[in-house]
Amino acid sequence: MRYHNITKDDMLNGDGLRTVLWLSGCSHCCKDCHNPVTWDANGGLPFDATAREELFGELAKDYISGVTLSGGDPLYYANRSGVLALLEEICGRFPQKNVWMYTGFVWETVCDLRIMDYVDVLVDGEFVAELQDPQLYWRGSSNQRVIDVKESKALGRVKLHCL
Repeated sequence: MRYHNITKDDMLNGDGLRTVLWLSGCSHCCKDCHNPVTWDANGGLPFDATAREELFGELAKDYISGVTLSGGDPLYYANRSGVLALLEEICGRFPQKNVWMYTGFVWETVCDLRIMDYVDVLVDGEFVAELQDPQLYWRGSSNQRVIDVKESKALGRVKLHCL
Protein backbone atom coordinates (compact mmCIF):
# COMPACT_ATOMS: atom_id res chain seq x y z
CA MET A 1 0.00 0.00 0.00
CA ARG A 2 1.26 3.46 -0.89
CA TYR A 3 0.24 6.93 0.22
CA HIS A 4 0.82 10.56 -0.69
CA ASN A 5 0.26 12.47 2.51
CA ILE A 6 -1.00 12.45 6.07
CA THR A 7 -2.95 15.64 6.77
CA LYS A 8 -3.11 16.71 10.39
CA ASP A 9 -5.89 18.68 12.11
CA ASP A 10 -8.21 18.55 9.07
CA MET A 11 -11.77 19.92 9.27
CA LEU A 12 -12.82 19.43 5.64
CA ASN A 13 -12.87 15.66 5.20
CA GLY A 14 -15.37 14.52 7.78
CA ASP A 15 -16.95 15.61 11.02
CA GLY A 16 -14.72 17.04 13.74
CA LEU A 17 -10.97 17.49 13.74
CA ARG A 18 -9.42 14.63 11.80
CA THR A 19 -6.29 13.02 10.48
CA VAL A 20 -6.48 12.18 6.77
CA LEU A 21 -4.50 9.46 5.02
CA TRP A 22 -4.30 10.12 1.25
CA LEU A 23 -3.73 6.76 -0.46
CA SER A 24 -2.27 6.10 -3.90
CA GLY A 25 -4.21 4.33 -6.64
CA CYS A 26 -7.49 5.12 -8.34
CA SER A 27 -9.15 3.60 -11.39
CA HIS A 28 -12.03 6.09 -11.58
CA CYS A 29 -9.99 9.01 -12.95
CA CYS A 30 -12.86 11.48 -12.56
CA LYS A 31 -12.88 14.54 -14.77
CA ASP A 32 -11.67 17.60 -12.79
CA CYS A 33 -10.57 15.46 -9.83
CA HIS A 34 -8.98 17.66 -7.16
CA ASN A 35 -6.24 15.11 -6.52
CA PRO A 36 -5.17 13.40 -9.79
CA VAL A 37 -1.59 13.02 -8.54
CA THR A 38 -2.91 10.15 -6.37
CA TRP A 39 -4.25 8.07 -9.28
CA ASP A 40 -0.99 6.22 -9.89
CA ALA A 41 -0.89 3.16 -7.64
CA ASN A 42 2.92 3.27 -7.81
CA GLY A 43 3.11 6.95 -6.86
CA GLY A 44 3.70 8.42 -3.46
CA LEU A 45 5.52 6.60 -0.70
CA PRO A 46 5.30 3.13 0.83
CA PHE A 47 3.06 3.08 3.89
CA ASP A 48 5.82 1.82 6.17
CA ALA A 49 6.46 1.72 9.91
CA THR A 50 7.41 5.42 9.98
CA ALA A 51 4.14 6.42 8.28
CA ARG A 52 2.17 4.14 10.61
CA GLU A 53 3.83 5.76 13.65
CA GLU A 54 3.03 9.23 12.30
CA LEU A 55 -0.62 8.30 11.71
CA PHE A 56 -1.02 6.61 15.10
CA GLY A 57 0.73 9.51 16.84
CA GLU A 58 -1.91 11.85 15.46
CA LEU A 59 -4.77 9.50 16.36
CA ALA A 60 -3.49 9.29 19.95
CA LYS A 61 -4.28 12.97 20.46
CA ASP A 62 -7.46 13.44 22.52
CA TYR A 63 -8.80 16.25 20.33
CA ILE A 64 -8.70 14.20 17.10
CA SER A 65 -12.15 12.76 16.29
CA GLY A 66 -10.89 10.09 13.96
CA VAL A 67 -9.26 9.17 10.70
CA THR A 68 -10.39 9.73 7.12
CA LEU A 69 -9.09 7.56 4.30
CA SER A 70 -9.12 9.24 0.90
CA GLY A 71 -6.90 9.42 -2.09
CA GLY A 72 -6.81 8.14 -4.81
CA ASP A 73 -9.24 5.55 -3.62
CA PRO A 74 -8.84 3.48 -0.44
CA LEU A 75 -10.96 0.79 -2.12
CA TYR A 76 -8.78 0.64 -5.24
CA TYR A 77 -8.33 -3.11 -5.68
CA ALA A 78 -4.61 -3.12 -4.83
CA ASN A 79 -5.30 -1.16 -1.60
CA ARG A 80 -8.00 -3.35 -0.11
CA SER A 81 -5.92 -5.85 1.87
CA GLY A 82 -3.62 -3.13 3.24
CA VAL A 83 -6.56 -0.89 4.16
CA LEU A 84 -8.35 -3.77 5.89
CA ALA A 85 -5.28 -4.58 8.00
CA LEU A 86 -4.74 -0.90 8.82
CA LEU A 87 -8.37 -0.36 9.86
CA GLU A 88 -8.33 -3.49 12.03
CA GLU A 89 -5.29 -2.06 13.82
CA ILE A 90 -6.70 1.47 14.10
CA CYS A 91 -10.03 0.28 15.49
CA GLY A 92 -8.28 -2.07 17.91
CA ARG A 93 -5.96 0.63 19.26
CA PHE A 94 -8.36 3.59 19.05
CA PRO A 95 -11.92 2.25 19.51
CA GLN A 96 -13.18 5.71 20.50
CA LYS A 97 -12.18 7.22 17.13
CA ASN A 98 -14.43 7.13 14.08
CA VAL A 99 -13.47 6.19 10.55
CA TRP A 100 -14.56 8.04 7.41
CA MET A 101 -13.76 6.84 3.92
CA TYR A 102 -14.06 8.42 0.48
CA THR A 103 -14.42 6.12 -2.52
CA GLY A 104 -15.47 6.36 -6.13
CA PHE A 105 -17.29 3.04 -5.78
CA VAL A 106 -20.97 3.13 -4.85
CA TRP A 107 -22.24 1.60 -1.61
CA GLU A 108 -24.14 -1.17 -3.34
CA THR A 109 -20.91 -2.60 -4.80
CA VAL A 110 -18.79 -2.39 -1.62
CA CYS A 111 -21.25 -2.82 1.26
CA ASP A 112 -20.36 -6.48 1.75
CA LEU A 113 -16.60 -5.94 1.97
CA ARG A 114 -15.07 -6.76 5.38
CA ILE A 115 -13.51 -3.30 5.32
CA MET A 116 -16.99 -1.83 5.87
CA ASP A 117 -17.07 -3.46 9.33
CA TYR A 118 -14.54 -0.81 10.37
CA VAL A 119 -15.97 2.24 8.59
CA ASP A 120 -18.44 4.58 10.27
CA VAL A 121 -19.17 6.94 7.38
CA LEU A 122 -18.66 6.30 3.67
CA VAL A 123 -18.77 9.03 1.06
CA ASP A 124 -19.47 7.07 -2.10
CA GLY A 125 -19.59 7.63 -5.83
CA GLU A 126 -17.38 9.20 -8.43
CA PHE A 127 -16.93 12.95 -8.50
CA VAL A 128 -18.99 14.39 -11.37
CA ALA A 129 -17.78 17.86 -12.32
CA GLU A 130 -21.15 18.84 -13.81
CA LEU A 131 -22.81 18.08 -10.46
CA GLN A 132 -20.27 19.97 -8.36
CA ASP A 133 -21.82 22.10 -5.65
CA PRO A 134 -19.69 24.07 -3.16
CA GLN A 135 -22.65 24.17 -0.74
CA LEU A 136 -22.50 20.42 -0.10
CA TYR A 137 -21.05 19.12 3.14
CA TRP A 138 -18.21 16.59 2.89
CA ARG A 139 -18.69 15.80 -0.79
CA GLY A 140 -17.88 17.42 -4.08
CA SER A 141 -20.84 16.56 -6.29
CA SER A 142 -24.52 15.97 -5.65
CA ASN A 143 -24.46 12.33 -6.83
CA GLN A 144 -22.19 11.41 -3.93
CA ARG A 145 -23.76 10.21 -0.70
CA VAL A 146 -22.59 10.56 2.91
CA ILE A 147 -23.63 7.18 4.28
CA ASP A 148 -23.96 6.01 7.88
CA VAL A 149 -22.39 2.59 7.40
CA LYS A 150 -23.44 0.93 10.67
CA GLU A 151 -27.10 2.01 10.26
CA SER A 152 -27.12 1.05 6.59
CA LYS A 153 -25.81 -2.43 7.36
CA ALA A 154 -28.36 -2.87 10.16
CA LEU A 155 -31.27 -1.68 7.99
CA GLY A 156 -30.19 -3.43 4.79
CA ARG A 157 -30.58 -0.15 2.88
CA VAL A 158 -28.75 3.15 2.59
CA LYS A 159 -29.13 5.44 5.58
CA LEU A 160 -27.61 8.84 5.02
CA HIS A 161 -25.42 10.34 7.73
CA CYS A 162 -27.04 13.28 9.48
CA LEU A 163 -25.53 16.46 8.09
